[in-house]
Amino acid sequence: MDMVDRNTPHRHPTGAHRCRWALGPLCLIVTLAWVSAASHAQTAGPSSGTTPEIVRFADLDGALFYQLLVAEMQLLNNDAGAAYSLMLDAANRTRRPELYRRAVEIALQNRAGNAALSAAQDWARAYPESDEPLRYELQILLALNRPADVTRTLTRLIELAPPERRHEVINSIPQALVRTSDRAIALQVARDALRNALRDRQTAGTAWAAIGRMEMHQQNLPAALQAARSGLQAQPQSVFAAALAAELFELGVAEAQALIDRFLEQPAAADLEQRHTIHVAYIRTLLDNRQWQTAQANLERLLAQNPNHPEAWLLQGILQFQLRLPTDATRSLERFLGLAPTLPPDQARIGRTQAYLQLAQIAEQQRNFQAASAWLDRVENGDDLLFAQLRRASLLARQGQIAEARALIQRQPSRHESDARRKLLAEAQMLREVRAYAEALEVYTALAERFPLDPDIIYEQALAAFKAGDFALMETLLRGIMSRHPEYYHAFNALGYLLADRNERLEEARQLILIALAASPNDAHILDSLGWVEFRMGNKEEALRILRDAYRRMPDAEIAAHLGEVLWALNQRDDALVIWREGLLLDPENTTLLETLQRLQARP
Repeated sequence: MDMVDRNTPHRHPTGAHRCRWALGPLCLIVTLAWVSAASHAQTAGPSSGTTPEIVRFADLDGALFYQLLVAEMQLLNNDAGAAYSLMLDAANRTRRPELYRRAVEIALQNRAGNAALSAAQDWARAYPESDEPLRYELQILLALNRPADVTRTLTRLIELAPPERRHEVINSIPQALVRTSDRAIALQVARDALRNALRDRQTAGTAWAAIGRMEMHQQNLPAALQAARSGLQAQPQSVFAAALAAELFELGVAEAQALIDRFLEQPAAADLEQRHTIHVAYIRTLLDNRQWQTAQANLERLLAQNPNHPEAWLLQGILQFQLRLPTDATRSLERFLGLAPTLPPDQARIGRTQAYLQLAQIAEQQRNFQAASAWLDRVENGDDLLFAQLRRASLLARQGQIAEARALIQRQPSRHESDARRKLLAEAQMLREVRAYAEALEVYTALAERFPLDPDIIYEQALAAFKAGDFALMETLLRGIMSRHPEYYHAFNALGYLLADRNERLEEARQLILIALAASPNDAHILDSLGWVEFRMGNKEEALRILRDAYRRMPDAEIAAHLGEVLWALNQRDDALVIWREGLLLDPENTTLLETLQRLQARP
């Protein structure tokens, strides 16, 4: 008998099979127990697809009982071939599903793939309305690396699924085929199996999402995006197609954002919990992309639909902190902590840690170090203590105890490489916050030597080099990122902005910023860079238009500094003073704003 791949999932050996090395009488008892248990198995009936009445042990006639006993004894004697033949013969004669199942399991336990497939196919023919033999058949065909043969099996599984489970079956197809070595064949199999589902208005969205996920697994993101678009056109309220769009947006496919927006604009129908899950994932990505205004609008919409959604309050607090609204952020985070017990335990723990750390940071910025320390004391889980200690080090640094802060970070244990990375990043960021720029550059350089392929670290190293006064090193590092990672638009924006800020190579600076803006057209910081370079080039009215848009999208002290300076240069000085006052309220310690006010001798 041919052997199945050793990674084939199969049931654990039965009691009889595990007794192979046990004493004979004990094995006989276990074998008899299996025969009794098998007679009580529940599976689909021959015609209705429902569970038949349980067959009692007494229903086994003497000949059948003897044949099953002999089959099990042959298995104990290492003659799996004979055991399989006897069991399959009994199954085909009696058409009992538990005997077909046992024949399949005997073959699987002995890595006899073709034999297991034959038994599963006999079972499927005997019970054409049952999905259990088809699930075994699918599993075996994939283990035998025969993906081209599973189309009929997948199609039949979809057909047999009741309407309330059909979406689940369709959605599981990419996961079933993901390990197939020939991905092109796997994709074609999925398309063929889903042909009918794509035509059905009730399942088209889910089917397109499954195809899109297959494309995504092959790194074909444009095709995955088109599948998500087709799914939402066929079913505008399809949570599966919307979930695919949300994943693509998280992967950086900007065009997926419009699909999610249209999905969320649809009236809420069923699947509210899944819809809210997609909405939360979308908001998280918006926050990661610094789309503060869009994130705020979506949070307001989500909380209007579900005022007690814990994660929405957590994200609301994080966003309000970014927008320099500490009182509102504190209120939202405390609301989350009150709702956290409604979450699953692990999710609640992670959320609480985020909230405690954020609340500590708010108190720290208000120089209420005692309150910040009290919030950190509430972090109890061992996996989260590193985050708390890193935040505690920042507290020390803000109180002038920089050496003690660095020592606290350095003595934290590093259980994983990610812990070492996190510690060095925290140390460098802390040094940058206290304006120890040369020391921060040293730490970033050590990080870059340890993680030379991480563009985020090289980017931070470049910014630290600029702060430390080494513009040439900064430009070299940023150009290295641009060469190796042309999709990393932050590097283009940073170099363009810093050239503009130095009033150097302005046309080149503008082109770099436009490249970044094409990758992220709604990013307020990139719009700020573009407005600033237009100002440096003498295009004051265009600079004013762009900077007003940037400030509207994200009220920020640095953008306020630039917008105020343009207004000042246009002799709109009262308006400039108003903007600068707002900027000081947002961040009274922002160096760009303070330097602007000092240079222009303005007193808002």
